[in-house]
Amino acid sequence: MRAISQEALGGPEVLTVVELDRPAPGPTDILVRVHAAGVNPTDWLHRATGLYLGAPPFVLGWDVSGVVEAVGAGVTLRKPGEEVFGMLDYPRGAGAYAEYVAAPSRNFALKPAGIDHTQAAALPVAALTAWQALVDTADVQPGQRVLIHAAAGGVGHLAVQLAKARGAHVIGTASAPKHDFVRRLGADEVIDYTRTDFAEAVRDVDVVLDAVGGDYGPRSLRTLRPGGILVAIVFSHVEYMKSAAEERGVRLEYLTVEADHAGMTAIAALAGKGLLRAESESVLPLEQAAEAHRRGETRRTAGKLVLTVAD
Repeated sequence: MRAISQEALGGPEVLTVVELDRPAPGPTDILVRVHAAGVNPTDWLHRATGLYLGAPPFVLGWDVSGVVEAVGAGVTLRKPGEEVFGMLDYPRGAGAYAEYVAAPSRNFALKPAGIDHTQAAALPVAALTAWQALVDTADVQPGQRVLIHAAAGGVGHLAVQLAKARGAHVIGTASAPKHDFVRRLGADEVIDYTRTDFAEAVRDVDVVLDAVGGDYGPRSLRTLRPGGILVAIVFSHVEYMKSAAEERGVRLEYLTVEADHAGMTAIAALAGKGLLRAESESVLPLEQAAEAHRRGETRRTAGKLVLTVAD
C-alpha cells in the first residue's frame, strides 16, 4: 500500500511516498481503507521531534475517514462496507497517511451521509479536542460566556460551533482578516489580538479554551470570573499557572485528546444535523503531504488541512 513515511526527523522535506505491507486487523480492530486523512499541528510536531513515536521510520496522522474493509475477532460494532470516521489512538497510534489503517473499532463512528470523506476526515482530532475540553471538562451551559483563542484554527473553529450548539455566548480571538469567518461560525464577539489586549477587553468569562499557549494562559486567567475554568491544550507555564489559578479562585485543566467512542458518536450526530462542520483550508493528494505541512506551519490557515487518499 502507498503511505507517507520518514526516515529522519526534520522539516516537511523528510516526508516521502513509500510502499508498505497492508496491516491486518487484530482482535477488536477494524481494517479501514482510507479515503481521506486530516492534518493537524501535532503532525508536524511529531515529524520534527519524534515525540512519543520514537525514532523513524514511522507514518504520521491520526484523522481517518474511509470504508471498513475487514473486522478482527470480537468486533460487533462495525461491519465491512460501512463508511466510518474516527481518530487513531493518540499519541502512539499514528498511521493515517496511508491507504489502509487497522485500529480499535470503537475509535470510529459511522460517517454521516450528508458529509463526504474529506469533510469527515477534518473532524476527529480537532472536534474531539473541542468536545473533551468544552463538554466533558468544562460542561459548558446555556448563557455562559466562553472565550476561545485561535478561533479560526483547526480546534478553535470547531470549538466556536460546539459552544454555540451548547447555547453559550462565544468570544473568539483571531486576526482581523479572519473575523468574518469566525462570525459566520457563530461567534458573538471577535477580538483582533494584534490590536487589542483581550485580557483588558474581556471580563467575567466562565470558560476559556487556550489553543495558543505562551503568555495566553497567564493573561487568560485575568478574564475569568471566580469559579471559572481555563482548559489549555498547549502545555506551557504549568507550575506558574497552577499556583496563579489557585490564587484567583479559578480552575485550570491541561488536556490531551483521547480516542473516545461516545465523543465521536456525538460529533457524528452534530455533523449529521449540520450543527458542526469542519472548514478545510486546503485539500491535497496524499503525495503532497509535505506541502500540507509547509502550509500548516505558517500558522496562517483557517480551518483544517486534508489529504485525499482513495477516490
